[in-house]
Amino acid sequence: MLSEFDDGIHVLDSGFFRPRLDAIHLIVERGRVAVVDTGVNDSVPRVFEALAALGLAPDSVDWVVLTHVHLDHAGGAGLLMSRLPSARLLVHPRGARHMIDPSKLVAGTVAVYGEDAARKMYGEIVPVPAERVVEAPDGFAIELAGRRLEAIDTPGHAKHHLCLVDAKAGVVFAGDTFGLSYRELDQGDRQFVVPSTTPVQFDPLALHASIDRIAALRPRAVAVTHFGPVGDVPRLAADLHRQIDAMVAMARDCASRCTGASAAATASAEGPAAALRDCLREGMRELVFAEALRQGWDADESELQRIFTLDIGLNADGLAAWLVSGGR
Repeated sequence: MLSEFDDGIHVLDSGFFRPRLDAIHLIVERGRVAVVDTGVNDSVPRVFEALAALGLAPDSVDWVVLTHVHLDHAGGAGLLMSRLPSARLLVHPRGARHMIDPSKLVAGTVAVYGEDAARKMYGEIVPVPAERVVEAPDGFAIELAGRRLEAIDTPGHAKHHLCLVDAKAGVVFAGDTFGLSYRELDQGDRQFVVPSTTPVQFDPLALHASIDRIAALRPRAVAVTHFGPVGDVPRLAADLHRQIDAMVAMARDCASRCTGASAAATASAEGPAAALRDCLREGMRELVFAEALRQGWDADESELQRIFTLDIGLNADGLAAWLVSGGR
C-alpha cells in the first residue's frame, strides 16, 4: 500500500476502483508532510495508516495539495482536512471555490456517472472552510520545513490543473497532465504513458504546451497520480504528444462519419450522440491496443481491457465534450 520513491517521497495506493490505479503522494521533510492529491473519502484512513507507518502524527501535515479537483484526486480532501489540525489546502485558483462549496463539482460528477454510481464511488463530499484554502496561481511557492514546492499552471487536462515542482528532489507532481502510467505494463525499468482526455475541459493545444513545460524543467522523474513516479521524461513526453495527436485525429474522424448518419438515426434524439459515443469508445480501444503493439506491452487483450476499461470510456467522453465545444 505504501512505498518509498526517494528523497522523502512516498507513494500510497488510494484504494480507488482497483489496486495501483490512483496514487496519493506524501512528501516528508524533517518530520513535516505535504500530501499531494487525496483520493476519495474511503482513502482517508489509508493516509493516517501511512503517516503512522512513517512514525508521523496527523499534526505533522502542513499542506494538502490538489493537482486538480476531479474527485478521484480531490474527493477525499474535505474529510481529510477535517482530521488534520495543522494543514492548509493548496489548490488552483479555478478550483478553490469548488473545494469551499463542492455542489457544482458534485453535480458535474453526477452528470458524468449518474447519481447512484457517483455516490457509491465518492460518498458525501465534505467542504473545506474558506480560511484554510490557499489559492496557487502560476509560480506560487510554499515551503515544507524549508523545502521549496512551486505550483505551475498546467491546463489541457483541466483548466484548474496545477503541477507541483519539487526542485530538491527533481520531481514534478503532475496529476493527470503527464498522462496515465500503469505499473502492470512496465518492462523492467521501462515505463509507458497514455494521455488522459477525461471530461470536460480537454484542450489538446494547452495540453501539448503543458507537457512541454514539464519536460523543459528536465526533472529526473514525473509523479503521476495514475500511478506513481516515472522517469525517461523526454521519451514519455514525445509519446504523449504523438498519442494526443492520434486521439484528436480519431475524434475528428468519428465526428465526420457520424455527421453523415442515416436519416433514421438523425431523426432520433439519441441516435447521433449514441453513434458518436460508440465510435469514440471503439476508436479509443483501438488506439490503446495499437499502443500496446507499438510498445510491446506484455498484456493480452483481456488484460488491456481490464486495465483500461475505465479510461477508455472517460477518454472517449472527454473527446466528445471537446468536439461539442468546437474541437479546436
